[in-house]
Amino acid sequence: MQAFDTHEVRNTVAPFENVNLYAADPALQEALLREGAADAAASLHALGAELGRAETLDLARLANLYPPTLHNFDRQGQRIDEVEFHPSWHGLMALLIGHGTHSSPWQGGPGAQVARAARYLLFGQLENGSQCPVTMTYASVPALKQAPRIAARWLPKILSNDYDPRLLPIEQKRGAIIGMGMTEKQGGSDVRANTTRAEPVLPSEARALFGEEGEDVFRIVGHKWFFSAPQSDAHLILAQTDTEGSAGLSCFFLPRYLPNGERNAIRVQRLKDKVGNRSNASSEVEFTGAYGWLIGKQGRGIPTILEMGSHTRLDCVLGSAGAMRAALTHALHHARRRVAFGRPLAEQPLMQNVLADLALESEAATVFAMRLARCFDEISDPLQAMLARVLTPAGKYWICKRGPGFGAEAMEVIGGSGYVEESPLARLYRELPVNSIWEGSGNVMCLDLLRALSKSPEAREALAAELALAGNGDTFFVAYRSTLMADLTQQQPDEFTARVLAERVVLAVQAALLLRHAPGYVSAAFMASRLKREPGGAYGRLPPGVDCAAILARALVE
Repeated sequence: MQAFDTHEVRNTVAPFENVNLYAADPALQEALLREGAADAAASLHALGAELGRAETLDLARLANLYPPTLHNFDRQGQRIDEVEFHPSWHGLMALLIGHGTHSSPWQGGPGAQVARAARYLLFGQLENGSQCPVTMTYASVPALKQAPRIAARWLPKILSNDYDPRLLPIEQKRGAIIGMGMTEKQGGSDVRANTTRAEPVLPSEARALFGEEGEDVFRIVGHKWFFSAPQSDAHLILAQTDTEGSAGLSCFFLPRYLPNGERNAIRVQRLKDKVGNRSNASSEVEFTGAYGWLIGKQGRGIPTILEMGSHTRLDCVLGSAGAMRAALTHALHHARRRVAFGRPLAEQPLMQNVLADLALESEAATVFAMRLARCFDEISDPLQAMLARVLTPAGKYWICKRGPGFGAEAMEVIGGSGYVEESPLARLYRELPVNSIWEGSGNVMCLDLLRALSKSPEAREALAAELALAGNGDTFFVAYRSTLMADLTQQQPDEFTARVLAERVVLAVQAALLLRHAPGYVSAAFMASRLKREPGGAYGRLPPGVDCAAILARALVE
């Protein structure tokens, strides 16, 4: 009988790997230079090559294939509450920490936030779960500086670029990471509904236990419904206090190991079984008389923790921009090589429309995120501080909200092969919703934007000044800008339509940045598809006349 080959493999696309993620992204390179971090270009070029290697990309696959495991007890029955990770997780963390993604802005000079933002955006194209503990460690620094004694003991380890996952007291470690826990079952985003309580420890008792560390010590009883990265060396939490006439939420620092070397009474009940972000350990915990150190003033826990929250929200914007960029590169790489109906997908007009639309969204997210990072570099400038106050919640809402649909569309470009677990698109798709949810959901962000605009006329002035930099050359943009600013000036923002307002603010800033800095074929296409018509729920709605070939050539340099 004649032999037949039933499985000839052809017209398939090799994985997107062994590529320099930074060199492939002109928009990110340009943003780094103009936002004040040109000195970091060489190091980012090297990092882009390291992150794009096949073996580095495989760490992301393995860390999600083998998620963390909780061990409540050791074999002798001792309570340990330890989380075991696959070696790939530790490899990812060592990369992030080793490149200072948690620490560099607090040690660097001009442009340090922008350079760090570019690194974070590149890491966002690799693996998102490992970014969570790095973000919280980075964001903890401003809050901890409000407690000088704790800062003196902990900041040298927090700012170390040596990843040290060992479970030891802080004095015995080379580096430390910090987590956070605010959410409780009954409250969710409404942290004022928290029931966890903190009672002061008598100074004499605290000194007997902890010596010179026995100041502002409280005993904490309660729970947290989401306690991020329980393997961290310490956590910042909120708990109710009612002493010295200071009732309300206060902020506390809970180390995993106490100054006397004992384990703190933090009981990890279980790890969350999440839709995505599976490489990262999120947990439920109970505090059974845990010791915590007061950070800031009693009853002022929310303003204290917001020192942390503004930076974590910046990272939500950066992380979403990075994940969207990753989804775009995988889709475009595939479409350039996959032949259907006689020619590559990327040469077919309707597919070009979809891909160019995705490329516009990704570039706009990147330029917005990098501009926001410069606000944090220049936070001592009142105008930049006010601009950050507006753009952080607005960007956290709109860019994170655009992510899930973006991931779904990129998956569809690849087709059935993108909808299997072997594809990185499946993981990216599951990751993209989380930045909309944590660190304040979309509605919370929009309400925060309203507070900024209603309480501070300077906030509107900062936004107007930023939009004015785009000039008056594009008549449609001028009209869009004028209508937006008139609405903000002439009427009190309406809570019912706050999402629409946040969208308009971000689109205006993105358009202004693209008009100033992107090629004309990019800014014109963005204006035509986002400002002259509603963005809509699907991609691939660009109007006739858009130079899709030019947009796609810029989107991914291979």
